[in-house]
Amino acid sequence: MTDKTEGGDVRLTGISKHYGSFTAVHPLDLTIPQGSFFALLGASGCGKTTTLRMIAGLEEPSTGTVHLGDTAVTHLPPYKRPVNTVFQSYALFPHLDVTENIAFGLRRRGIKSVKKQVDDMLELVQLGQFAHRKPHQLSGGQQQRVAVARALINHPQVLLLDEPLGALDLKLRRQMQLELKRIQTEVGITFVHVTHDQEEAMTMADTVAVMNGGRVEQLGAPAELYENPRTTFVANFLGTSNLIEAEVLEAGSADITVSSAGSTLKVPAARCSTTPRTGGKLLVGVRPEKISLAHADEEHTIAAGRNKVPGRIMDSSFIGVSTQYVIDSPVCPELEVYAQNIERDARMAPGAEVILHWNPEHTFALDADQDIDAGALTVEEGV
Repeated sequence: MTDKTEGGDVRLTGISKHYGSFTAVHPLDLTIPQGSFFALLGASGCGKTTTLRMIAGLEEPSTGTVHLGDTAVTHLPPYKRPVNTVFQSYALFPHLDVTENIAFGLRRRGIKSVKKQVDDMLELVQLGQFAHRKPHQLSGGQQQRVAVARALINHPQVLLLDEPLGALDLKLRRQMQLELKRIQTEVGITFVHVTHDQEEAMTMADTVAVMNGGRVEQLGAPAELYENPRTTFVANFLGTSNLIEAEVLEAGSADITVSSAGSTLKVPAARCSTTPRTGGKLLVGVRPEKISLAHADEEHTIAAGRNKVPGRIMDSSFIGVSTQYVIDSPVCPELEVYAQNIERDARMAPGAEVILHWNPEHTFALDADQDIDAGALTVEEGV
C-alpha cells in the first residue's frame, strides 16, 4: 500500500517555548523533509516533547512559526492541523474492538463506508486476524499497531510519535522499531519520533536531531552523528566515546599530530570539529569498538602507523557477542574497549599490561573547552 501524501516539509522557524522564567525550547530553526523518518533524541527535560507538542498544536509557541508545506499552522488548533499523534499510552477505546478503534476518526467525520479503508489499515499493520478483538485481548505491540493504524487512516501529512515504544519490553521494542520503519516506508508520509533511546533513534530514523537544554546540539544521519560528533555531549550521548586530553604538536592539512602523556597520536584533519593550533588543546576521541588490544610484550606485532597507548586492564565483562574492558592508561584513567568474542585470549584479564591500538582514521577531535563528561551522566527518561 502506498499513499504518498502531498504536503511538503515541516518547517519550524524561530520557534521557542517559555514557562515563566524557564525556557523549555530556545529559538529553533528546523526543517523536516517530506516523507522522512525524523527523530528528536535527548534526555529528560531537553525540550524534545515540547517541540513535538508545538508541531501538534498542543502547545502554543512563545515565539516563531510552524509551517506544514506552504501552510502556516502556528495558531491553528490541533484538530485543524493535518497531523496525528501516537502516544506511549496508545489511548485506545477499551469498549471498541480493533476495527472500530481504527475506524473512529472516519466515523467521527461522518464517513459511513469505512470497511475498505479499515481493511487496508489492518493489512498494513498485519492485524487482520485480530479485527474483532478488544484492546485488552492484544499484546502491547499489537495495541501500538492499532494506535498507528487509527492515526494513519486519517491520511495525515505528518505522524507524530511521542515515546511510542516506551512501555514495551526490550525484545518487543526492537521488533516494533523495524515494524514502524516498514510502515513508514510503505505509506511514505513524514514520521516525527520523540525518544530518549539512542539505539531506537539510530535504528529507525533517516535524520536525528540530538537535543540538549532546549537546543539542537547536532543534526544529521545516524552514522554521521556517531562517526563525527561535533560536541562532547553528542559524542557521549550517542553510544560511548573515549575522550583523551591532548596537546597539538602539528596541525597539518591532512592530519593533526597530538601528544598525550607521552603517546603521539594522529587525527584526520577532516574529523576535527574545531580549528586546531600548534600548542593548543584538543579532546581526541575514539569509540570502544574501534580499539584492538595486544599484550604488552607483543607490541612489535602491531602494524606501523596505528595509534597506540599503553594501559592495564582494570575490569572485564563478558556480554556474549563481545567482552567489554575498562583499562587504566596514562592518557585516560578509564578507557573502554569492546572486543568481539571471536578468539578470546585468556591473558586479557584484570591486571594484564596491554597496548591499545587503532587506525588513526577512526579518531575524531573536539574543542577542549567543553565539559569532557557532557552527555555521559545523563539520566535517560522519556519526558
